Amino acid sequence: MSPSPRRLAHALAVAGILIISFSAIFVRLAGVSPATAAFFRAAYAAPVLLALWWMGRKRDGRAARARLQAVGAGLILAADLTFWHTAIGDIGAGLATIVANVQVIIVGFAAWMLYRERPTRTAFALVPVVLTGVTLISGLGRPDAYGAHPARGVVFGMLAGVSYAWFLIVFRAAGRSKGSPVGPLSDATLGTAAGALVIGPLFDPHFSLAVTWPAHGWLLALALAPQVTGWLLITAALPRLPALETSVLLLGQPMFTVLWAFLIFGERLSVVQWAGAALVLGGVGLLSARGSVRGS
Repeated sequence: MSPSPRRLAHALAVAGILIISFSAIFVRLAGVSPATAAFFRAAYAAPVLLALWWMGRKRDGRAARARLQAVGAGLILAADLTFWHTAIGDIGAGLATIVANVQVIIVGFAAWMLYRERPTRTAFALVPVVLTGVTLISGLGRPDAYGAHPARGVVFGMLAGVSYAWFLIVFRAAGRSKGSPVGPLSDATLGTAAGALVIGPLFDPHFSLAVTWPAHGWLLALALAPQVTGWLLITAALPRLPALETSVLLLGQPMFTVLWAFLIFGERLSVVQWAGAALVLGGVGLLSARGSVRGS
């Protein structure tokens, strides 16, 4: 018996999430500035995506408006990635990824307003729980907090979460057609490269277009694995799942990233930060188990 479309969409999303959970790991291994990483992850991915799109261009029946929406989503993603990469440098790959995924709250209420996908009472109740967890992740000024700048890292992580939520809403709207996900992802990736090219010189004093090794080996891996393969799988699933449900699934990413960060970098959090991470991830897990959306 063949799987239902919804089950297939879930499977694609989970596979993509597992792959993109290495994004922060590759960023930290590359060791370049935030906007530099944002630009090259898109610039290296764009030719591959454009080649895939060209081979199947006849099946891309999107209107010009949808294509512009995808490019606009990519511009938003450039800001999100720059914020997030900054947070990675401040509080590590694991915590930065957890904080950025507060987007589940923002997407939920945005989806309520835009698509009438009303959050459940559980979703409303978990907002203060998740925000308390984010506060604890900052380390509360304690000397044992992990990270070079824990408080600042949380601020940039929250900014990444807001812009990531905005990206998901716009990108979901751009990819509502039943065609291949390559087209929307190609356009968004071009938008990301263009956005990072503007943001870099203006806001990142260490932005550089110089190609160095092994940094660009890790950036190439970042582009081909999470940016191309992972996001192709997720893009195929996004239009077939409710907006809030998609964002809940995407929270599998930080759980895997925390594990990789511990195993690869030995990122050891303080007791307070672990408590914060547990509140954030536990709150989202409860949200997923109890149901995140109710009928309109």
